[in-house]
Amino acid sequence: MRAPLLACALLLAALPALSAERPEVVALNQRLVMLQSDPERAELAAFERLQAQQAVAALAKARGKQRDSALYIADRRVEIAETAARAEAARREADRLERTRSELLVEASRREAARARQENERLRIQAQIQTEEAERLRVAAEAETLARQDAEDMLTSVAGQQTAKLGAARQKEAQLARQEAELMSGSKLPASRFEDRGEVFTLGAAAFGSGQAKLSAAGSASVSALAAYLQANPKAKARIEGFGDKQTPGQRKADAVRDALVAAGIPKARLQSAAKGEGTRARAVDVVVAQ
Repeated sequence: MRAPLLACALLLAALPALSAERPEVVALNQRLVMLQSDPERAELAAFERLQAQQAVAALAKARGKQRDSALYIADRRVEIAETAARAEAARREADRLERTRSELLVEASRREAARARQENERLRIQAQIQTEEAERLRVAAEAETLARQDAEDMLTSVAGQQTAKLGAARQKEAQLARQEAELMSGSKLPASRFEDRGEVFTLGAAAFGSGQAKLSAAGSASVSALAAYLQANPKAKARIEGFGDKQTPGQRKADAVRDALVAAGIPKARLQSAAKGEGTRARAVDVVVAQ
């Protein structure tokens, strides 16, 4: 953690000289300085902030036609750093709320047990208490249970809101990474959907030659965009699921996509390929990307 923070500090010191008469560089640098100076987020998303600093430094040096592309990448890197910091802060807040909820439940249980022991002793001593007193105690116990349930429901609601915010931040981060991948690769990513297991990209039969496991030109372009997307998400792993037909087994299709990603620079340790049933024209391979 200290190494990325030190690198960020050095880049922050060097950027003012590089950004002379470049207002867009100054603006992006100021956003990073604000992120660094926030005491609650200063140590969050260190890797993303380092990438943003490097992109801003590259923008400061860019000339001519390279400026527009460098500006777009630098702006997206800064936004990713800000989003990642917010997401991590939300994650920590959700964890803190969950711990608080657990502590409250434990304390409530202890108090309830103590009250039960006292009540049992009182009932043992006052065995002859009238029926009206017993009814009063029953009503009081029900009211206390309802109050405790209300407290639990409130904590659950707060935790759910934090989880929803975290999910929205993750989807925003994935959207930005998708835009960056398409820009860097020059190709469109396949259509995707979000499931519990991760973001699922689907390649149709057109991604392969007819009756073959070899990628077509369109399939190679899609895999190139997927490789850029995985490079923009260095912590993500991908499970490649191939759907076969009478001529070509699904495992061969999955292996072809995996090998193309490895050739594009994705470590093989981050990839897993498997066969998954029978395919269709719209579904030849699923690539499941998960953090």
